[in-house]
Amino acid sequence: MPPSVFPDEVLEHVLVFLDSHKDRNSVSLVCKSWYKAEGWSRRKVFIGNCYAVSSATLIRRFPKLVSLEMKGRPRFTDFGLVPQNWGGFIQPWIQVMAEYYPGLEGLKLKRMTVSDESLRMIAVAFPNFRSLRLTSCDGFSTDGITEITKNCRNLAVLDLQENYMDIRNGDWLKAFPESLTSLESLNFATVKCAVDEEAFQCLEALVARCRCLKTLKVNKDISLGQLRSLLLRAPQLEELGTGIYNQNLSWGKLHELQGSLKRCKNLRSLSGLWEVIPMCLPTMYPVCLNLTSLDLSNVTLMTTDFTKFISYCTKVRRLLVQDFVGDKGLAAAAFNCKELQELRVYPVGVDGYVTEQGFIAISKGCPELRKILYFCKQMTNAAMVSFAQNCPKMTHFRLCIMKCYMEDCETGQPLDEGFGAVCRLCVDLRRLSLSGKMTDKTFEYIGQYAKKLEMLSVAFAGDSDDGMQYVLDGCPSLRKLEVRDCPFGDEALLTGIEKYESMRSLWMSSCHLTRDGCQFLASHNSSLNVEIIKDVDKAPLEQGQYVEKLYVYRTIAGPRADAPHFVETL
Repeated sequence: MPPSVFPDEVLEHVLVFLDSHKDRNSVSLVCKSWYKAEGWSRRKVFIGNCYAVSSATLIRRFPKLVSLEMKGRPRFTDFGLVPQNWGGFIQPWIQVMAEYYPGLEGLKLKRMTVSDESLRMIAVAFPNFRSLRLTSCDGFSTDGITEITKNCRNLAVLDLQENYMDIRNGDWLKAFPESLTSLESLNFATVKCAVDEEAFQCLEALVARCRCLKTLKVNKDISLGQLRSLLLRAPQLEELGTGIYNQNLSWGKLHELQGSLKRCKNLRSLSGLWEVIPMCLPTMYPVCLNLTSLDLSNVTLMTTDFTKFISYCTKVRRLLVQDFVGDKGLAAAAFNCKELQELRVYPVGVDGYVTEQGFIAISKGCPELRKILYFCKQMTNAAMVSFAQNCPKMTHFRLCIMKCYMEDCETGQPLDEGFGAVCRLCVDLRRLSLSGKMTDKTFEYIGQYAKKLEMLSVAFAGDSDDGMQYVLDGCPSLRKLEVRDCPFGDEALLTGIEKYESMRSLWMSSCHLTRDGCQFLASHNSSLNVEIIKDVDKAPLEQGQYVEKLYVYRTIAGPRADAPHFVETL
């Protein structure tokens, strides 16, 4: 039956059950009637680049929007490669949405500039506003957050994660209305504000009256005694961020803390641990048995302490640790966590504490693993081959060897065959990050086997333009490509002159690009914004100089109007 025979009303009722952005986008391409019905029925919208589309297009396409997720600055902002004030301002969007979307309920923003005025407008313009999630954002202060907590009477979610905010006081915790009972999630684990006695009393009362609170993540200013008090008032918690965990409490106080944790029968996620001392760890054992997510990325645990702790966490599916646990610690995790699906191992120092041995142990013990981020001091081709054979269900494979151009530590050979095995055996691979000594052969393997790859990040690799060409020619699903410190020049760049129209973005820095090559790309692709990002203090490019940073992204909004002086749009 042709899709067009369905009345729009019927289509809209059917499409309500589609939650995935990808599924929604696919449905909208079927025919004009489905495109129209999908737009009218969509309530949640994701925009991966705030400059890829205009607010006018958003309003025209999705008139019934109630929730918006948006990303701003390039991902390399987190690594200091994008100067401050690059852009990503939310204020123009808020001004438009205040007029056309008075029923807006949720905003999720990442790497965007959010002013206190923006937060005040959100709190005032949207009476039904329920959810604010800010990650790696800047430009605002605790005064702006106070506007949210004071005025959003139906607030359910306030999630503040790794933001660059001006901390003026802890009054925002005191500003929640006494009538507010709708809060379901509160995360201020990384907000470095002091929590005085009055602020804690307000927090304690808030937690006590919000019976639907499922997620609570507090910062390091909350003591263990205060944590116990909060837990007693919220035994229904499912996610907990504990704050600091290193106080020298008496055995009696530790026993009381353990008792309050025991009452949290539904707890499945534990994070936010800071500066844990071994004598405090046993208080957590009762909840470890049911944990499915464990984040220890902020705490440096000795191998022996971690080994004992992880033995209680047999149901963990997501594990984040520091590499200080060592290969033996990872072997213990592999032995105990048979259901593990995601592992992230972060570095403590510049040398690295884990090797290919821990890598192999994890692959042998955790056959259900889908995602890995692994910072290590060394690696071998044999280890990666073994890993790919043991974990063929991998979708995200990110390997970072701490030393640039590091070869196979046993054979001295490039790591081509190891990465080739990952691409060949992990047929559902979606995201891949490379490091170590690699030739163009690695990129040839990627183009030959990684047919579902959507995001590739590579640094200090390759021999010639051929490497990038293999990827652009061979990966039909590629959406994001990030390249740093590689010998790729204009020829490699222009290989994707048509490919970029189907991708979200391309980032290249410290490569061999010229301004003429970038200009040629821009002149032949009107649907792309081609931006050269210069260092703030450097003079304009001279003839023959390489372009230091290039950011290319697909857009239907044209060149942006708020580009700073160090960004040249070609």
